[in-house]
Parts: sequence; C-alpha cells; structure tokens
Amino acid sequence: MEPVTLITGGSSGIGAATARVLLKQGHRVAITGRDADRLAALATSTGAGEQLLTITGDASDDSHVTAAVRQVVDSWGQLDTVIANAGFSLPGTLEDHDPAAMRAMVLTNILGPALLVRETLPHLRNSKGRIVIVGSVAGTRNTPGNLYSVTKWAAHALAENVRLLVTKDHVTVTLIAPGVVDTPFWDERGGSPEAAPTLTADQVAESILFAINQPKGVDINNLVLRPTGQLN
Repeated sequence: MEPVTLITGGSSGIGAATARVLLKQGHRVAITGRDADRLAALATSTGAGEQLLTITGDASDDSHVTAAVRQVVDSWGQLDTVIANAGFSLPGTLEDHDPAAMRAMVLTNILGPALLVRETLPHLRNSKGRIVIVGSVAGTRNTPGNLYSVTKWAAHALAENVRLLVTKDHVTVTLIAPGVVDTPFWDERGGSPEAAPTLTADQVAESILFAINQPKGVDINNLVLRPTGQLN
C-alpha cells in the first residue's frame, strides 16, 4: 500500500515543498491550510490528482484537526506519517505585539502540533508510523523579546515529550530545526529575511524526507540544519 502522510500548513513554503517530494516518492499526501485558494493552486500545480487531498482548516482548532484526520483515514484507510508544520511569526518584539496576534501565534505554534499528535496517535500506533515536528534554530537560542522563539522552544520540548510517550509503541519522532529559510513565512514579518545566506524550502523538505525514509527501527530524533555561513 502507498504510504499516507498528513501535513499541516501545507499550502506554501516548507509544507508545500515537502508535499511535492513525498508525492514524487509515491506517498498519498493530505495537506491542511487556512486559505482554500492557495490549497487549490498547489493541487493544480502538482497535477497529483487523487494522490493529493487538500483540507481547509485551522491547525490550532481541535474540531478542525479532528475533522482533517477523520477525512484522511476515511479516504485512504490508514495514516503513516504526520508532519506538524503549520506556524507563523510576528514582526518586532513582545513589547509591540498585539495581544490577539500573540495568542494566535502561541496556539498555532504550540497547541497545533500537540492537537495533531493527540488526534493521530491511535492511527500511528497501528501503522508504527512517524511524527515530524518542524521547529527552528530559534528554538535553541534566545533573542531579546522574541515570542516566536519561545513557541519554538516549546515545540522542541513537545517533540522529546512525545518521543518518550510513543517510542515503546515503535512510533518515531523527529524534530526538524532549520535556520533561516526563504519562504512566504517572511511575508508575515514584513518582508524578506534580513540575514544571508538562507536555506530553501526544498532543502528543508529533503531533510524531512531523509528522516521519514529511515528503515524500521531507526528513529532520527533531531535534525538541525543551517545555511552555510549562518552563525547563530
């Protein structure tokens, strides 16, 4: 049977690039996102037909996550890999963030991956599948007033917490922590990344593919990747 992968935040950036490489490898891929038009555009561009399932929803809303997982399992009868990719950042520091935007970021970046794990674990235990959580180098170092960094520290903690929970069930957990990546993620911060050089979304996707393609019995727990020349 072709493996089934669910990716949150899959309409652009790292999520979309990962969907493309998995489709090329023969996976059936489901992607979620808040923007139906962007999901539809990606589906058209891939030409994947019934191999790609697009689901509009909010990764931080438990009812949306539950519905997405149910739709994937009802459509394809299994779930082998989940990739918690949905996330965003805010420009500036917590001194000038809007509280409502802060709340949305914390819910998307922290609660979202936890909800995805919670909802998919019964299926992943059955398939002895894989969980990938997209963190960040920002989750290993502090920057003054950077609340996004705080959310990624939490995502890193979640990955290890979940690994301890599920390793006995032969479910693997990988944290992917990229450095600066040039993706539409930066649009929400007001422009292009200030630091150079940068990684591409395709390069991060290949690292995710590497973790997923490990043989049974091998659990890649942490992958940190930076563009050559990035110091922090």
